[in-house]
Amino acid sequence: MRIHQFNPLKLNSFFFFFFVSLISFSGAAQSSELSVEKIMQDPSWMGTFPSNINWGEDSKTIYFDYNLQKDPSDSLYKIQLSQQATITKVSPKEQQKRISSRGDYNKDHSQKIFVKDGNLMLYSAKDSSVKTLLELGENISNPNFQLNEDLVSFELEDNLYLYDLKKGSLKKLTSIKNGEDKTKDDKALSKKEAWLEEDNLDLLSVVLERIQKEDSSKAYQSKIKKEAFTFYTGKRSVTNLQLSSNAKYATFNLITRADNKNTIVPNYVDASGYTVDLNARSKVGDDITKVELAIYNFVKDTVYMVKSDELPGIKDLPDYVGDYPDKEWEEAPRDVIAWGASFSENGKKALVNVRSHDNKDRWITLLDLENGTLKNLDRQRDEAWINGPGIGYSFGGGTLGWLPDNKHVYFQSEETGYSHLYLLNTDNGKKTAVTSGEYEVFDPQLSKDGKSWFLTTSEVDAGERHFYKMPVMGGKMTRLTSMLGSNQVTLSPDEKQMAILYSSSNQPWELYLKKTGSKEKAKQLTKGKSEAFKAYNWRAPNRIEVKAEDGTMVPARLYKPKDDVKNGAAVIFVHGAGYLQNAHNWWSSYFREYMFHNLLTDLGYTVLDMDYRGSAGYGRDWRTSIYRHMGGKDLSDQVDGAHYLVESHGIDQDKIGIYGGSYGGFITLMAMFNESDTFKSGAALRSVTDWAHYNDGYTSNILNTPVEDPIAYRRSSPIYFAEGLKGNLLIAHGMVDTNVHFQDVVRLAQRLIELKKDNWEMALYPVEGHGFVEPSSWTDEYKRILKLFNETLLEK
Repeated sequence: MRIHQFNPLKLNSFFFFFFVSLISFSGAAQSSELSVEKIMQDPSWMGTFPSNINWGEDSKTIYFDYNLQKDPSDSLYKIQLSQQATITKVSPKEQQKRISSRGDYNKDHSQKIFVKDGNLMLYSAKDSSVKTLLELGENISNPNFQLNEDLVSFELEDNLYLYDLKKGSLKKLTSIKNGEDKTKDDKALSKKEAWLEEDNLDLLSVVLERIQKEDSSKAYQSKIKKEAFTFYTGKRSVTNLQLSSNAKYATFNLITRADNKNTIVPNYVDASGYTVDLNARSKVGDDITKVELAIYNFVKDTVYMVKSDELPGIKDLPDYVGDYPDKEWEEAPRDVIAWGASFSENGKKALVNVRSHDNKDRWITLLDLENGTLKNLDRQRDEAWINGPGIGYSFGGGTLGWLPDNKHVYFQSEETGYSHLYLLNTDNGKKTAVTSGEYEVFDPQLSKDGKSWFLTTSEVDAGERHFYKMPVMGGKMTRLTSMLGSNQVTLSPDEKQMAILYSSSNQPWELYLKKTGSKEKAKQLTKGKSEAFKAYNWRAPNRIEVKAEDGTMVPARLYKPKDDVKNGAAVIFVHGAGYLQNAHNWWSSYFREYMFHNLLTDLGYTVLDMDYRGSAGYGRDWRTSIYRHMGGKDLSDQVDGAHYLVESHGIDQDKIGIYGGSYGGFITLMAMFNESDTFKSGAALRSVTDWAHYNDGYTSNILNTPVEDPIAYRRSSPIYFAEGLKGNLLIAHGMVDTNVHFQDVVRLAQRLIELKKDNWEMALYPVEGHGFVEPSSWTDEYKRILKLFNETLLEK
């Protein structure tokens, strides 16, 4: 039986879209303790679960967001370890007195400088006192201790200042101003203006004498008095000010925004009663935003720019140009983003992470602070795109810094195919892999004494996360956590205790406590599940591997129904984002879908959830398998999953459905258009239908740009394959989605209309963006999905 069909020729196109979104479906009544209405209601029905864990400065109190009192949203709670782990709500007065988790410590951690309410504050560990240092009426930011710990630097209105803790004096270090220097008139005279001025001065000798005296006076004054230097930004904006610890240099970035045409998203249900246009992003292929790195030399009292045109490989062309032999490609220095500087502890050296704008190169470089040249220390080249845990992005992030010896730098690289931690000696260029193996490293941090690393890895299993300690120069990693699943550790300031946010595949996040290095079992501090949530026996899905057509083993979650309810039908779920991991041993961010899969399994469906090629957690080659062809291996993995279900679990090959949102919706469309013999029905939610209409940051990494690489876009966009639709398709989309725009499905709908396809329908959600908010919207959407599968796979 097909989904209810409409003749689009009889309806105004918008009325058609809106009309179908208002039709309500109810799933077929079958035996299950669960229902769509139950699992898609406000998540508070599940209970309350801790998040945003941090410690008090004394290492005796753990703070976290929680909701024991059924407030409209989470509030700040605490557990004081001296009070039998009692959970109490933090009062507004106490919150006001709390010391910010951000800030900078002096070397022995006896003092902490931080900002609260825009004011500069000082915490003393000796007596736990807090002192207000400066209230300037403007927001102070980025406070840091200097090498001389009596001095503290901070940023205010795009300039750097030094505050002397002993003297209480304040000094402005930089003179940076927005706009142009209005004291100088460098505008050249036109021929007409120059003639008039010359003729006038020939006639009026007194005026000429005055001008000559004024010029002479200015020349004399410039000799005896040096004019204070000011750097004017012009049309550029200032960001990322960094000061060396010896206060001799500062670096900052200058941003020139490209004037790209932005899109709009109409909001038809604005409170005003009028249709209001929401300003949204531009589309892939933008003109680039120019980013410059500047050095402020305080000794020379001047500013100069960092030069990148001598970096090795700066003119290299990407391999894909070979697919376009008729096009001329210019071998010129590529645009780069050199984002800030990381200064050594003594302030004498600076490290800069440089990324090419096409994101195919990353250079870890040493900056010559006297002339702005860059010396390459490590180049990572990827013909696909640079990414991975700890690698960071063009505008910062990632693992990068100096060891206390002012000689070794540390960073992460995918050089071996997996993201690992490296040390490099800047004196001799020797690079050492501190970790190695077919696993990934996450969030390494130096211990307080600088002698050890604390880090999280997937060494035990790609589907687990554990916390380790390791000598700073490398060596044996000591595992500090043991619970099966994900262990997200927040160390106490004294590093003696671990607050562990832990979950497993069928148990949401809870807070645990364990002494660092202890062999004892971690102590559970929170138990937030509601009685209603605990009443159901949530499945721990089987973690399996599916053999793909090329022999690759693809990780997956499998939900198997009991034999007495098994209906011979299967549903494959496709997670979103592309670069995301879901077939793991911890609580999924797709918790609604996880609960829906339990409902489907109760009803007799077999459910498969795969970490297809392109997913996170499995190294560089897995990540880049979709380069220049989204809807290639990531789709064939779903097809191989369907074949596995038929061959290994007795699934009827004519009873397989597929669904997913965002990237998962895109794959669903590609499956329904290109693999119609495998998938009978599909639900595509908030789907990209044409990658040329998505954003630049995400899309250009994987497909380059549509102007430069149209082949990649043509073979990766569902709208070009819509004629292949044979099965039953549900398209669902929020109408105020500013990420994947409603325009995407409108264009696809017109394409399907022109192709005279009639086995599809749309459900539209006027108040929803990319991530649904309202339980009523979630419920309506998943009722439709359930009805689709029940009616078309089971013919009920």
